[in-house]
Amino acid sequence: MKVDAVDRKILKILQQDATATVAEIGRAVGLSATPCWKRIQRMEACGVIRKRVAILAPEKVGLGVAVQVIIQTGDHAPQTIEVFIEAVCAMPEVVEFHRLAGDMDFFLRVVTIDVRHYEAFYRRLTALMPLTRVSSYFELQQLKSETALPLGLAQEIATQTEVAAEQQG
Repeated sequence: MKVDAVDRKILKILQQDATATVAEIGRAVGLSATPCWKRIQRMEACGVIRKRVAILAPEKVGLGVAVQVIIQTGDHAPQTIEVFIEAVCAMPEVVEFHRLAGDMDFFLRVVTIDVRHYEAFYRRLTALMPLTRVSSYFELQQLKSETALPLGLAQEIATQTEVAAEQQG
């Protein structure tokens, strides 16, 4: 599915406020409610919009400790890794989980109540399989956290490429 300029405007609004009504979004992008709703439905069906959520303040719900965890495994057998991935995905403290290329194999972002609870999580994590290295980095201060993707970036790069091509040609 190709995302056009109107779709990007709709997505930008939804990324800022998923509670905006279809009528409000339509007015903002110059569409009536029905065509706007159809675009949103299409983008949901195609997976462009994965889900709509409320973003919570962790400290307000008792989850004041955030930890970045980087893991290097000793065993890269596909079956072993798959079991590890499934087990980590099932851990409620893990809010992000990424497989990496390079010296380290996985990155996790973990939220928990306090350091004592993180220690219990750490013990469960390291019991899953032999790990060569586990580094934990406690977040002291969150300086920036965005959920909105920079939708204009791809368009900006394409425009810059076109301008550069015109200047050379």
